[in-house]
Amino acid sequence: MSCFLACATATAADIEAARDSPLVARYAGSSIAYYNVHDFDEVALLREPHNYGVLLDRNATNDRSGPEWLTLQGRLTEIRYEIPLGRSSFEVIANYEKALGASGFQILFRCSDNACLAGNVTDNYVLGLQLDPSNGISTAYSDHARYLLAKVETAQANAHVAILVGEDKANTVAFVRVLEAKPIQNDKVATMNPDQMASAIQSSGKVDVYGILFDVDQATMKPESQPTLDSIAKLMADRPNLKLEVVGHTDGRGTETHNLELSTRRAASVVAALTGQYGIDARRLSSRGAGMSQPVGSNDTDEGRAQNRRVELKSN
Repeated sequence: MSCFLACATATAADIEAARDSPLVARYAGSSIAYYNVHDFDEVALLREPHNYGVLLDRNATNDRSGPEWLTLQGRLTEIRYEIPLGRSSFEVIANYEKALGASGFQILFRCSDNACLAGNVTDNYVLGLQLDPSNGISTAYSDHARYLLAKVETAQANAHVAILVGEDKANTVAFVRVLEAKPIQNDKVATMNPDQMASAIQSSGKVDVYGILFDVDQATMKPESQPTLDSIAKLMADRPNLKLEVVGHTDGRGTETHNLELSTRRAASVVAALTGQYGIDARRLSSRGAGMSQPVGSNDTDEGRAQNRRVELKSN
């Protein structure tokens, strides 16, 4: 993929270890203020106007299950650029769109300001909350916001790009998300068999389980979770006196309140599956969420965050 205007040296220093995506270069003279890469992750990208008001009424502002979201998995790169002073969001997004088209990208969705939003909440700041959640400046997109979603499928790349550009008085920022399709490496965590789980519980009173996977920011279990659920069910069937507390844990991304609520719902989903699908007596199971409060790895690395996202079984 070729870079555009943006191949010029940035006028301000990038944060340490940050670099442009090889698929999407920077706007000329901009600098990187935020940079995060996950070798394999899941992300929801906006593909049609978003009804934030409906989520607000349901107290579910992090819900990404609606049809306006395109959920993808792969290598995720997130970069926030600070744009040189005097550049409008329109000028910046127009340059990005031209460069993407020259590189073979197809534009799937584009919008500006309140046209990006449906329903009764149409303030621009909502776009920042929903599309650039890592940004602590709530007004970054309050004056003028522009958004586009594009994809490319060639022999060299299979990727989606989402770009949100906003103005806040004299300041302009661009938040770029690049999702490169790639298969998950399923051999990283082996499913524990019932005897291994029982041995860990007997020696330490608990066992961390990594084979239960959930949809992004949801309590819905993925089909790949079935072998681990089978093992837990057999563990309990073979040991009728065993009682377990199921504890949900998250990584350190997001707020403490949100992660606690999410982990609580996920733990409850595991209990519901064990009682509903396998007929385990509900009196033998309890659940709670610990959120991000008990990490076992560093939240500064992909590997550490993967360790922290787990289900813990505790002898009760």
